[in-house]
Amino acid sequence: QVRLVESGGGSVQPGGSLRLSCVASGHTADTYCMAYFRQPPGKEREGVAATCTGSGFRKTYYHDSVRGRFHLSQENAQNAVSLQMNTMKPEDTGMYYCAATLRFLPASGLLDPDQYNYWGQGTQVTVSS
Repeated sequence: QVRLVESGGGSVQPGGSLRLSCVASGHTADTYCMAYFRQPPGKEREGVAATCTGSGFRKTYYHDSVRGRFHLSQENAQNAVSLQMNTMKPEDTGMYYCAATLRFLPASGLLDPDQYNYWGQGTQVTVSS
């Protein structure tokens, strides 16, 4: 059973930065995708950024609203990712969830929550002055 443990999050003023981390355990697959989703208050869960690794390939994709401000990177450990969030805006506020699937997803599915089988516990991010 794949387990995702998240860390990071908190409160920041507009224009500030936060970093989220997610470590996956319980699998040794060489092909997998890991992503961050967020759920703003009163809204549906939406994809923020995703990265897939497999067969020597890696691709990373961002939602338009965060491209250029957020950076998703794979840590030294194979099954760990970090989301560096810069120039944050109030609309970035929400519960952030790490997700994973042991498949190499097509671009059309990278930010689709239905494509992910495993989820972290979530961490709150608040951007407010």
